[in-house]
Amino acid sequence: MAWDEWEQAKARAQQDAAMRLNQVAPERSGGGGGDGDLVVHDNVLGALGNAAYSLRQHFSTASDHARQTTFDASIQLFNDGLDMGSALTELHDAWNTKAGTLKEACAHISNHLDYSRAEHAKDSVKIATDLRTIGGDELSVSRINDYYK
Repeated sequence: MAWDEWEQAKARAQQDAAMRLNQVAPERSGGGGGDGDLVVHDNVLGALGNAAYSLRQHFSTASDHARQTTFDASIQLFNDGLDMGSALTELHDAWNTKAGTLKEACAHISNHLDYSRAEHAKDSVKIATDLRTIGGDELSVSRINDYYK
């Protein structure tokens, strides 16, 4: 890339970044805009948590399918004096490490979503309880607005 092309590319990138800072371009859908409130749907969190758990369970079974056979083959090849045996052992060990990492990640996602659902439910109960106990009586929306003035 010539120097002029580099300078032109940098200028275009700066213009694009300046136009879309922290938002999606208006002609595109999603992202940016709106009132910025975070909306949590319990059923969506639950479905995602179940999907992560299911993925972990299925992957755990599938990833272990040839583990013992691969290890046995690597030992046999090594005992027969072939370098491929030690290479296959390294591959076996690397696969087990990577598979374990992926299973832990799925479990972490599932557990985190379950935790988030439980905390959100507790927060909702606390907010509802706190609103009922402010001032010793049930609060209406108009009474809540009085506290903001």
